[in-house]
Amino acid sequence: MCDYSLEMYASRPARESEKYVTTRFPSGSIGLASPGDCSTAVCVQYDTRLALEGISSDLQTRLGVQPSEEVVFARLEHGAYRDGVKFANGKEISLQLLGSGVSASLVKVAPIAAEASAPSEPSLEPAE
Repeated sequence: MCDYSLEMYASRPARESEKYVTTRFPSGSIGLASPGDCSTAVCVQYDTRLALEGISSDLQTRLGVQPSEEVVFARLEHGAYRDGVKFANGKEISLQLLGSGVSASLVKVAPIAAEASAPSEPSLEPAE
C-alpha cells in the first residue's frame, strides 16, 4: 500500500480528487507525493483507480499504452518493490519502472474490504 514509506518517510493516505506526482525519494525509491510536499509519501489503497498523465514514450512503446491512462494501483507479487500499477491491457509494472514526474490523480477509491465492515467476533482468549 505504501512500500516506499514504511520506515523512512512521513506518510499520509491519499484523498479523492487530489493530484500527485511520482517522486524519487532520497533513498532512491519512487512513490507518490503531493507536488508541493515531496517529503511526505502518499499511500494509496490497492485496487484504487488512478489516472496517469505523462507516461514516458519509452514505456508507451514497451507496454502498448498511451501518454495518459487509467490504471489500478496494485500489489505486485514479484520483485523487491510491491507497489505497482495495472493497465487496462493487463500489463503490470512497479512504480519504480514508471519513473519520476508522472502525474496521478485518484479516480475512485477502493471500497473497504468486507471483513473490515463485518461485526467482530467475540474474543476467544481466556479472561484474566
